[in-house]
Amino acid sequence: MLNILLAAMLTQAVPAAATLPSDPVAADWVAVPDDELVVFTLANGHRFTVRLAPQYAPVHVANIRKLARAHWWDAGTSVYRLQDNYVAQWGDATEKKPLVSGVVANPPAEYLHTGSTTVARLSQRDPYAEWAGYSRDGWPLAGNGATEWLPHCYGMVGVARDLAPSTGSGAELYAVIGHSPRALDRNIAVVGRVIDGVEWLSSLPRGTGDLGFYKTEGERSPIVSARLASELPAGERPHFEYRATDNPRFVAWIASRENRAGPFFTVPAGGADICAALPPVRKAP
Repeated sequence: MLNILLAAMLTQAVPAAATLPSDPVAADWVAVPDDELVVFTLANGHRFTVRLAPQYAPVHVANIRKLARAHWWDAGTSVYRLQDNYVAQWGDATEKKPLVSGVVANPPAEYLHTGSTTVARLSQRDPYAEWAGYSRDGWPLAGNGATEWLPHCYGMVGVARDLAPSTGSGAELYAVIGHSPRALDRNIAVVGRVIDGVEWLSSLPRGTGDLGFYKTEGERSPIVSARLASELPAGERPHFEYRATDNPRFVAWIASRENRAGPFFTVPAGGADICAALPPVRKAP
């Protein structure tokens, strides 16, 4: 009896955690559409999931969807480049595998988006653009005047290409795994973001050749499958949610990223890099 009373007293003595202005409510979490998710499985069993951004690179994303539906990555492809503090790159290391019928070999240069989809912005100018902010559906953005683009932040996925006029088909992709190489912005099509499993890319052995390419086939990490979540059986589909950005709670979240609070932070920063304030994504509960 004494233990029960003591437990009750302790429960009453501990106040409930305060709700911060930046805390999301349930309605702030929005499901990522199944056809925006591509699940890549490596030969070692590890998986990473890419969320596609069709609004910002529609032709490249259409190519990626065609390649995934045709199971193009299921044979003869691998993670064949791992450059420290830079990128992990995957696809056909030989560049000889034929593309799927209907895939556009060199789409338009979808390096920037005309118009504005931003609904929230950081308070300070971006080092590489006039502003940085967020789309309604949870993408980081940077922009100048009448154009905007997806920045090269950690985990963002771009389309590997040769020198111009090549724009890359989407068969060869890379993910940023180091310090954000923002100089690549507006020079390469960014088509998505690794929202789960990026650790399985960033922890692979570093490449032994120039620019992080593996010198031998045995060093590469084979890809055994790539599937759109919409093509998987319902019970096997991963489910993710992005945080809505068009509400006062997200504005407060931005302020909290720009001015870290707590006993450790004695001087507020007064600003934040967009790559240090990526919009939250979570697995659906």
